[in-house]
Amino acid sequence: MARTADLSPDLSRPLFSRFYARASERIEPAGMADLRRELLAPLRGRVVEVGCGNGLNFAHYPAAVTEVVGVEPEPRLREAGRRRAQAATEAGRPVTVVPGRAEALPLPDASMDAAVVCLVLCSVADPSAAVAEVARVLRPGGTVRFLEHTVAEEPGLRRVQRLADATLWPLLVGGCHTSRDQVAEVRAAGFEVTGARRFRFPETGLTMPASPHVLGEARLPA
Repeated sequence: MARTADLSPDLSRPLFSRFYARASERIEPAGMADLRRELLAPLRGRVVEVGCGNGLNFAHYPAAVTEVVGVEPEPRLREAGRRRAQAATEAGRPVTVVPGRAEALPLPDASMDAAVVCLVLCSVADPSAAVAEVARVLRPGGTVRFLEHTVAEEPGLRRVQRLADATLWPLLVGGCHTSRDQVAEVRAAGFEVTGARRFRFPETGLTMPASPHVLGEARLPA
């Protein structure tokens, strides 16, 4: 599959990066840390994490993972991710963070055993190209583990999501689109979805356009 070669590896979002760094750490004790552990627990071998952000996943990779390459376009989040990568590496989990876009991953074909996309596909400019890139860098039979907020199952909330996406939400939240169907995108790229659990996060409080989430796994044909 061809890469989108004309994309810059950097995508500067200074206001969003500061907001995301604060918000992401606040939701860890509310259950996100547990979801990260569930997301990453089955992984092994060489893993690429697409859009690794400030590196909050790095501490949760299991011992069966031999190497993690985190790809992050936002320079401030990438620097925060590199600090967490150093801590993870010192703790025995080798992690490297490199610049790059989801639609043009800086990795050779069929070079990774698994991929992780965590709260990423909502905000990339071209989610189909991003998932195609994941397929390109995975070996035959490789897996992708995903944790994303996603299109709602309820028609009323889906209408709210579409309205939010067409107005201010993407401008306020780093390009996020709440009504995307990431499971459908993964299937369209040739993956077999072997599990997908839908839930609301956070479990309590006001329902927001970004409340519906999905956690699952898909596999390339061997």
